[in-house]
Amino acid sequence: MSDEMSEIFSRRMKLGGIATAPVTRVIAATAAECAALAALFGLPAIAALEGEFAVSHERGGVLLAAVKLSARVTQICVVTLEPFETKISESTKLRFVPAAKVREAEPQVLDAETLDGPDEIPYNGEAIDLGAVLAEQLALTLDPYPRKPGAKLPEGYGEEDISGPFAALLPFRKPGD
Repeated sequence: MSDEMSEIFSRRMKLGGIATAPVTRVIAATAAECAALAALFGLPAIAALEGEFAVSHERGGVLLAAVKLSARVTQICVVTLEPFETKISESTKLRFVPAAKVREAEPQVLDAETLDGPDEIPYNGEAIDLGAVLAEQLALTLDPYPRKPGAKLPEGYGEEDISGPFAALLPFRKPGD
């Protein structure tokens, strides 16, 4: 997690009092925080950013969080180069793990179980920064190639002259191939 995001949008939640029953926190970015995050992410604007966290203690200082993110952002269409607003609504699960318990960076074999589990976020001290986490989740959900609804590529774009020994097989190609 970026220190820069913590400086822009910080909402610290103290860990005392979190038990196995989830503790819910709802946070929202101010207009100034939205503007700073938009600049950081290279967006024309972020109109709103809100998150709902349900945080519970798992074991040994590890916390489990269910996160619901909602945002309204303005992006630039990669086809028309016009700005357009889009709504983002995303739910995810995260695990906050004490930094002391995070193993040294060692090669890990990735398998289906490793990829399916919640992302792990290391933390230090007696608090976690929900604001920085929400900003990071927004950054991860942004479409790297945003396309305005209804935007189409120009006629003939991407078509190429196909010739050669397999050109005769083109009429037999299945639709969508």
